[in-house]
Amino acid sequence: MSSAKGDLPDLGPLSPWAPELAETFVSLASDIALVIDEQGVIRKVAHGGAVPLELTAHDWVGRAWIDTVTGDTRTKIDKLLSEVTTTGLARRREVNHPSAGGENIPVAYTAVRLGEHGPVLAVGRDLRAIAAIQQRFIDAQRDMERGYWATRQAESRYRLLFQVATDAVLVVDATSLNILEANQAAATLFDLGIEQLVGRAAVFGFEHRSRPAVDELLTTARTSGRPAEIRARLAGKVIATSVAATPFRADEQMRLLVRVRAIDAPPAAAHALDTTVVRLVDQLSEGVVVTDPSGRIQVANPAFLKLVGGRAEADLKGRPLLDWLGLSPADLAALIQRARSHGLTRRHQSVLVSGDAAPAQVEIAAALLAEGDQECIGFTLRRIESQAAAIASPPPTVVDGLQAALEQLTTSLGDVALPELMRQASALTERYLIAAALERAGGDATAAAELLQVSRQSLARRHRRHPDAAARAPHSDLPPEAR
Repeated sequence: MSSAKGDLPDLGPLSPWAPELAETFVSLASDIALVIDEQGVIRKVAHGGAVPLELTAHDWVGRAWIDTVTGDTRTKIDKLLSEVTTTGLARRREVNHPSAGGENIPVAYTAVRLGEHGPVLAVGRDLRAIAAIQQRFIDAQRDMERGYWATRQAESRYRLLFQVATDAVLVVDATSLNILEANQAAATLFDLGIEQLVGRAAVFGFEHRSRPAVDELLTTARTSGRPAEIRARLAGKVIATSVAATPFRADEQMRLLVRVRAIDAPPAAAHALDTTVVRLVDQLSEGVVVTDPSGRIQVANPAFLKLVGGRAEADLKGRPLLDWLGLSPADLAALIQRARSHGLTRRHQSVLVSGDAAPAQVEIAAALLAEGDQECIGFTLRRIESQAAAIASPPPTVVDGLQAALEQLTTSLGDVALPELMRQASALTERYLIAAALERAGGDATAAAELLQVSRQSLARRHRRHPDAAARAPHSDLPPEAR
């Protein structure tokens, strides 16, 4: 008997032994073997005892092979039988057998024809074990990906909190590239007071070789309207820094929010750096909170959790920061708007309230975080212990002085008209409120102006009208002509 393919041996003499060959193949290297006649009907099934394949295959004898597989794999049986009829040998194909339990059993078959008109011997391998290994691999890969992204999110969370608490922040005029505002971290980084930073060129604190790059960074951020970042060195310090500039609008004016952070750790120490960041964030004494623009909490550090009674961070996420602040909704909205409009705010006094902890006097500062497409607000809250009484009310000497002055003014009743009395009362009140603000701010004119919600220049002008107020704040940093 001749073979359909010249390079295959004549297997015709093996036809009578097809059932025995099926048993032999199963015992040696396969899970199931089928003997199939010329009409494609199964005449013999030999299996290796695999459950549920054995339970499924026991009633296949007498059925067309194509009827034992799922509808989506019937064409594969057609192709396999066609190929084995034409060539005498069919390549491996994977099909699915439905089982009584409802699951599909994947089996990979190869087939050979035993002679020109002989039966087909189809030998199959149960793929469930391989599929299980593949699924375990996929599950392990997903677990690794979930772990990776969880680590990345934790990393991002800690770096965001660390950034709010420690980054030097400069608000720069986009036209002149001069500093308009700065936070305390910037004053510390550049070894100057905040007032000494205001008005200087934004590049002044960097070494001469880095200044052109910083200037180009600011210009690029201004012209492109997109955030940009470079590396630069500070003047007089062996410190490498990351300098990021983000454009934003304030009262129709273009501003640049410039953040400067030290990056001295070498790449090999990245893990140590991450560990350090985690440790520093967890050990910060200041409460740090990041909210969305509406004031809803996104992340918070352990110090803030302690301030509000030791809740878990997950319990706070998505809740309004206002739930714990003794501010009106309008006051918090104004604070957020100021941070969004001006880049940062000076410290504001408030009370932190919690159902599980005693109310605490705190100072709040806010800063805009607008890197990339995400805009959020970072808050730092510092608890004030010894100054709580002073913050709660103006100094007694100021109150007493104002009360005495108003009582003295009442002696003029009958001699001075009401409009003039009101003018004098207004001037007295302004004088004593300026003195109280300067006293509370420790002589810091900018902080006093912030308390009075006027500009520093307006405070200086008003101060000149009340020279005796200077005596009440001998350490004021107002210019001499304003004292």
